Amino acid sequence: MKAEDLDRLQAEACDAVRAGATKDELRRIEREHLGKGGVVADILASIPSLEPAERRAVGQGANRLKQAILAAIEARENELDAEALAAERKAEGFDASLPPPALERGALHPVTRVTRELEDIFTSMGYRVLDGPEVELDYYNFEALNIPKDHPAREMYDTFWCGEGENLLLRTHTSPVQIRALQKLEPPFRAIVPGRCFRNETVDASHEHTFHQMEGLVVGEDITVGHLIGTMKTFLRELFQRDLEVRLRPGYFPFVEPGFELDARCPFCEQGCSVCKRTTWIELCPCGMVHPAVLRHGGVDPERYTGFAFGLGLSRLVMLRYRIDDIRQIMAGDVRFLEQFA
Repeated sequence: MKAEDLDRLQAEACDAVRAGATKDELRRIEREHLGKGGVVADILASIPSLEPAERRAVGQGANRLKQAILAAIEARENELDAEALAAERKAEGFDASLPPPALERGALHPVTRVTRELEDIFTSMGYRVLDGPEVELDYYNFEALNIPKDHPAREMYDTFWCGEGENLLLRTHTSPVQIRALQKLEPPFRAIVPGRCFRNETVDASHEHTFHQMEGLVVGEDITVGHLIGTMKTFLRELFQRDLEVRLRPGYFPFVEPGFELDARCPFCEQGCSVCKRTTWIELCPCGMVHPAVLRHGGVDPERYTGFAFGLGLSRLVMLRYRIDDIRQIMAGDVRFLEQFA
């Protein structure tokens, strides 16, 4: 391979590139000259068979050929882009002086909106925001929360199990973070835990396999039910911007004793409406005093410390706030639904 042969190949390749009418054609020329089995590859493969004195010059020439072809292809691609833009500008109806189309504005998901609002309310009350794993161990999700393997309360939770054994699962509530907080934080403390939960529910307008909760936990000396009621009333006043009457009904949850269902007066009516099912009361959240066994699992002395816990249904609060009648819309990802909150 002589120097004049390399110059001829370079001239022919560059002429072919300049004559290329489309980018697909340029890709074909690039493969023929620079691809595996192409012209440059053949030249490089022939170097070992040349005389030692010729090898360096041929190698350098092959590299110059490659760089020249790449530069020619880039220049021709830029020309084709410019030609396409010029043709578009000449098209009927195009006016370069008009402003471009307005960009569509995004918006926070309603669950994110409510979560951030609640975080602001509770952090102003001295709570810290915690997080925990969504793929959880059986110990934290059940055992440490006073729900052993043979406990009938496990039937309350339609659990997604991960793998063949029954040790790893998708958390059924945010309560596992209670144990992690008790193990890591020194009482007294106040904390909330917003996050996703998962249950193997039959999906309908009021049930979803993925939903959102916000766990609350307060641990300290001489904590009573009165502190729980006061916290809930303060929270509701900030959320709905007016005082709401609350009531406690007995409720059973293995990790609290005593356990309650906390109801609040419907903020949308006085005589009953579809939101409160004509009762004027809205079931807000399960709550209660932390069970001594749970405190022990968390390494906290129940003889010295007490506490209360509550579990707010974030998905339910979102549905109340925005009058959403089907919980499936929250996780569906339908842009038409989400655009309403822009």
